[in-house]
Amino acid sequence: MVFADKKNRDVSATELVSRILSRALARGQSFSLWKMPGKKETFLILADSVKYLDDINLEGSETGFAFAPFDPARKKIFVPADMLYQIENGVLSPRPPAEILHDPIPRELAFYQKPKRDESTPNFQQLVQESITAIEQGQFEKVVPSRFKDIVVDKLNLVDAFEKLCAKHPQALVSLVSSPETGTWLGASPELLVSVTQSKFKTVALAGTLPYSQDINLKSVAWTQKEIEEQALVCRFIINCFKKIRLREYEEHGPKTTVAGNVMHLKTEYEVDMLATNFPQLGSVMLKLLHPTSAVCGMPMESSIDFLKKQEGYEREYYSGYLGPVNLKTESHLYVNLRCLQWFSDQVRLYAGAGVTADSIADQEWSETEMKMDNLRNILIQ
Repeated sequence: MVFADKKNRDVSATELVSRILSRALARGQSFSLWKMPGKKETFLILADSVKYLDDINLEGSETGFAFAPFDPARKKIFVPADMLYQIENGVLSPRPPAEILHDPIPRELAFYQKPKRDESTPNFQQLVQESITAIEQGQFEKVVPSRFKDIVVDKLNLVDAFEKLCAKHPQALVSLVSSPETGTWLGASPELLVSVTQSKFKTVALAGTLPYSQDINLKSVAWTQKEIEEQALVCRFIINCFKKIRLREYEEHGPKTTVAGNVMHLKTEYEVDMLATNFPQLGSVMLKLLHPTSAVCGMPMESSIDFLKKQEGYEREYYSGYLGPVNLKTESHLYVNLRCLQWFSDQVRLYAGAGVTADSIADQEWSETEMKMDNLRNILIQ
């Protein structure tokens, strides 16, 4: 199935998406465009308006896309599927309205922007050292300080950037979200927070970072004690959440080395049979317990959040929050919003953090954030 425009010229799915988004943005609609890890399909949701929710309820929810900030006390954004498109093998369905085929191909799309915040992060190495001192004083076992970097870009085509991310990060949730309420965010996240598929619940512990190149044998990667401990703390955090709800029947697989763009992580997977455990609400319950995980915040959560709000020096907004489709074909898949950027017309803001433990070295943690930012920066400068 191939559509043709008024000049009887074949129109690609990419061109159709650009035309659809152009009309949506002109009408003040919100949208989310995404591709799931390991899948060929891309989905696009359009909404006349978003909803503000205290919590995302996965069971019985209408179909839509969740977009939550890092701060668990803030409202979550829900983009309902007023219109849902699917793109597979270069074909868009359902057939778009006839007038879209007659629209000119937009050269630039007027994506939503929030006012650029006049903020700056403190010296990151100093922040890491302050984090280590706080750990040694017993404030927490681990904390995840972050920073941002603003870079100038020339006429960035976000739809093209989305497709490049899909090609370079096939095992990540690649997303482009834009609304008047949130501004515009692009990202490729490797970290699953909560997945509910029929009667199965899944989550992962993802932590520890090393540089990756194609000549590396994943079976022989040598992880340091610091990275092993960092990832083990995330595993313990998840298991503690299970304990809070007296859930003992779960499967644990890992840790194993996994690749996310130009870096590697340690990954452990957890799976629960919700039917066998008679816990159909497990997805929503665990979502509330898990966010924000110790992989993006720290452990214990409360003291880590308090430290980060006081010391980071800026508002994370949706970086290290979570996002993903809810109740699409009876499935929900929410990912931590990592490896992401916020769009400010001629500038973009890149975000990255690093897990700090007592064994951390400040310069190495700074280098880790640079590696993570390069995942997106390399796409932008191509």
